[in-house]
Amino acid sequence: MPNLTFDFTGRTAIVTGAARGLGLEFARLFHRSGAMVFLVDADADAVVLAADELGAVGVACDVTSTEAVEALVNLAVAETGRLDVIVNNAGILRDRRLWKLSDQDWAEVLDVHVGGTFRLTRAAVPVFREQRYGRVINVTSYTGLRGNIGQANYGAAKAGIIGFTKTAAKELAAFGVTVNAISPNAETRMISSIPEEKRQELAAAIPLGRFAAPSEMAAATAFLASEEAGYITGVVLPVDGGISI
Repeated sequence: MPNLTFDFTGRTAIVTGAARGLGLEFARLFHRSGAMVFLVDADADAVVLAADELGAVGVACDVTSTEAVEALVNLAVAETGRLDVIVNNAGILRDRRLWKLSDQDWAEVLDVHVGGTFRLTRAAVPVFREQRYGRVINVTSYTGLRGNIGQANYGAAKAGIIGFTKTAAKELAAFGVTVNAISPNAETRMISSIPEEKRQELAAAIPLGRFAAPSEMAAATAFLASEEAGYITGVVLPVDGGISI
């Protein structure tokens, strides 16, 4: 059982890509810690089921749509009177070798990952500036730093999120807003789909010898959203068992 607790009572959080996996774990911890949480996902049925399980609010939203993202922020503020934390976790995969990538494969991955991160952050800024407070946590990847075969689009997107995080941190610091990112290495559906022999090989390359539980990623995200992390901004925190060393 975890022995670290957080208190987000009175805070409002939006988590994208929250119907399952890491996003759902992020939302679960925020909700357990007292926040009013809006779970957001393109999969309408799955996000409503996930939110009902938590007793939170589920919202179907396409993060590639400016109008949809702005409506999401307006909804959160209308229902709770504020917005304190956004976690940009929405993502998709279109894995292919570079010479097999279509323009659509490239554009869709960048538009969800980088575009979605940009749109939600931009939509939240007016609220954050008025409050003189906000926390932005973006989800990037080891692939954004080191690359990975078959993931030129994903790697470019995750590298873009790193650059966006550092730039937004500089621009928003004057308003009491911190912007950070985590680089996770957890047991997700993508990892589970890898053949067992290959998965063991990948785990052996991690200094700690295993993939993390999604809940371990949630703790890092909650810390960056907490009052205790108020003097941390522009950081990309590797939560990866040492694979990036």
